[in-house]
Amino acid sequence: MLSGLWGKKIGMTQVFSDDHQVVPVTVIDVGDWFVTQVKAEERDGYNAVQFGCLRPRHRGKEFSADWIKAPKDYFSVLREVRVLDATSAAQFAVGQTADVTAVLGAGDVVDVLGVTVGKGFQGVIKRHGHSGGRGSHGDKLGRAPGSLTGMRTCGRVHKGRKLPGHMGARNKSVKNIEVVRVDPEVRMVLVKGSVPGKADSFVFIRKCR
Repeated sequence: MLSGLWGKKIGMTQVFSDDHQVVPVTVIDVGDWFVTQVKAEERDGYNAVQFGCLRPRHRGKEFSADWIKAPKDYFSVLREVRVLDATSAAQFAVGQTADVTAVLGAGDVVDVLGVTVGKGFQGVIKRHGHSGGRGSHGDKLGRAPGSLTGMRTCGRVHKGRKLPGHMGARNKSVKNIEVVRVDPEVRMVLVKGSVPGKADSFVFIRKCR
């Protein structure tokens, strides 16, 4: 059995629960993923299934064996999903798609892993939430980080000092969130709350053991 599914984040919306409460959800597209390779422990050292996400211009086409010869022309990314044993890996064949209902269901608790939105180079106010200097009484601090350390005259800055730098574009996981709905026809998964990444970014939905 697969340990999870790869998908593409579509965006956020809201749905109504059975008790008529508004639930904010993130829509994840798990369609257009085809099996491109099945790895076995005897040959590769571990059991896994490799999936490829079809490029938008090839969507709607039937799988062809020629795609495996030049995967970069037909698949935007290739990702692997671990399986428990060789018997689970043998259930998949090249060109097959994963049954989303066999892996995920409404009410399941999952972890969603992705890459956060890149913000570029940012100062301490946006990056770390510093308040900055006062806006009156001749204050000249502005948006600067302020004093670095009491040992600055010795040429030393303590490790961990919050300073300007690159913000975002980091691997992050949101744990223990609920699967609100699974639509097998359009192959969409709705999870409660927000998940890392921007629209059209790839995320991994991992089932909690």
